[in-house]
Amino acid sequence: MRFSFAFHPRLLDALRGYSRSRWLADVGAGVTVGIVALPLAMAFAIASGLKPEAGLWTAIIGGFLIALLGGTNVQIGGPAGAFIVIVYGIVERYGVANLLISTACAGVLLFLLGMFKLGSLVRFVPVSIVIGFTNGIAVLIGLSQLKDWLGLAIDKMPGNFFSQVHTLALHLGSYNPHALALGAACLGGLFLWPRLFVQGSPVLRVAEGHTVRRFARIPAPVVALVTLTVLARWLEMPVETIGSKFGGIPQQPPAFALPDFSWDTVRLLVTPTVTIALLGAIESLLCARVADQLATDPHHKKHDPNQELMAQGVANFVVPFFGGMPATGTIARTVTNLRAGATSPIAGMVHAATLAVIVLVAAPLALHIPLAVLAGILLHVAWNMGEWHEFARLRHFSNHYRLLMLGTFFLTVVFDLTVAVEVGLGLACVLFVRRMSALFRAERAPTLTPDAQGLAVEAGPRPRMAWHLHGALFFGAAAKIDPIVQAVEAGPEGPEVVLNARDLFALDTTGLEGLEQILKAVGQRGGVLWVVDAQQQPRSLMERSGFSARMAEQNAAQGRKRYESKSESE
Repeated sequence: MRFSFAFHPRLLDALRGYSRSRWLADVGAGVTVGIVALPLAMAFAIASGLKPEAGLWTAIIGGFLIALLGGTNVQIGGPAGAFIVIVYGIVERYGVANLLISTACAGVLLFLLGMFKLGSLVRFVPVSIVIGFTNGIAVLIGLSQLKDWLGLAIDKMPGNFFSQVHTLALHLGSYNPHALALGAACLGGLFLWPRLFVQGSPVLRVAEGHTVRRFARIPAPVVALVTLTVLARWLEMPVETIGSKFGGIPQQPPAFALPDFSWDTVRLLVTPTVTIALLGAIESLLCARVADQLATDPHHKKHDPNQELMAQGVANFVVPFFGGMPATGTIARTVTNLRAGATSPIAGMVHAATLAVIVLVAAPLALHIPLAVLAGILLHVAWNMGEWHEFARLRHFSNHYRLLMLGTFFLTVVFDLTVAVEVGLGLACVLFVRRMSALFRAERAPTLTPDAQGLAVEAGPRPRMAWHLHGALFFGAAAKIDPIVQAVEAGPEGPEVVLNARDLFALDTTGLEGLEQILKAVGQRGGVLWVVDAQQQPRSLMERSGFSARMAEQNAAQGRKRYESKSESE
């Protein structure tokens, strides 16, 4: 197969026939999703053990590059909730400088995956594993936010699950009622806000009009952030804020800086690098698939997974030089972008520009944002991120599915995502082999007629033994051939053994070795073997390996031997 490199951003296609109406729709959607991204970007960075500006500039620079170079129409890139646990663990173990190196190396790996057209391989990850690690990450995000949500007096949260639970339990008595009130109000408001303006709600019945409907379009996180920050400031609540913890957000772009790079360091960072690349690939392509399913715009085209991975690679390679964190496609902001009317990658670029304007103009206002409010926003994100209904549906699925999903979930929570995905994929392969081997069977058949293409070896009646092969004869099912070998060895002399391969759709070299054992046993009993009605793949392998030739040669030799014995007796 000839390799051909193709780099073709979706923006080039989207700009063909681009109209003023689409431009206005994209600008409106970009501004909307930019406002939505503001609290999320800060919250994701803080929860990851980084400063808030790391999340903001990741959303700005990474989001712009992903929209500019990506393979989707409406995907919004930036920091994602799924990375919180991963980034926090890397910072805890390796430090921020090594996080930047891991992110840049992961960017190179993502670009190579796209360049070599391996984007479709992400689709081979079973949905049970995806649901398992998504729910596990949601649990860990929620657990990590309880410190700020309750206002606990904890200097630094540990990185693993059991230590976090132990630390939270030890400090529960130090909770801050003001922080808890703000966090509870934020979380309750985020759940309640969308329900206030649904069709037929009391709010719409009491206050009909365009003003109320326009007010309903304001994103709930923005409403919570502004109102609760003003309330906390007005009441002078003694709660921890961005200003008290981080000293505020710089009002200028970050400086370009090269991390302290060495190959010795890179070798130590293989695991976090692969983790970031794997999670980034899965998250971005899952997000792109969701966008394809939800899109109704006639200009929308299905995503190009390889181009999307290359764009993710460029973004993750560049962002660390400005102190950023890993970036990927974000489902919540992409869905917001779609619902706001986006039609092209222009919306994603406007989203990045909107964020940049807000940061450069209004950064001092972020000083007063309570961390309890950001924690409430992330608890809401974690709740929406998890597919909790899948636990209730487990009773409808097989034990294999339950084992994969629950195993991945618990491994993600107790260990980390890398272990969970590695074990999950290994277990999925083992269970797949087991299931496929269970589908293979060799049924004893009463009579079958040999293929007319074989040599005429009959010199008299032979005892007939026939089997019908079903499924895939591969290394996991090769042992099921043994009963045929045993039946031939225990059967009459000079048998005619017929294997009907009409329903044998796959054969590998281990399965072929099983057929060789049957051929050997038949030869030792002075019989002939026929494999009839073979499908293309099994027939091709038997011919290429020389099995068909050896079978024909043995049959001819046994026929001559039988003919000579009959002539001598006459």
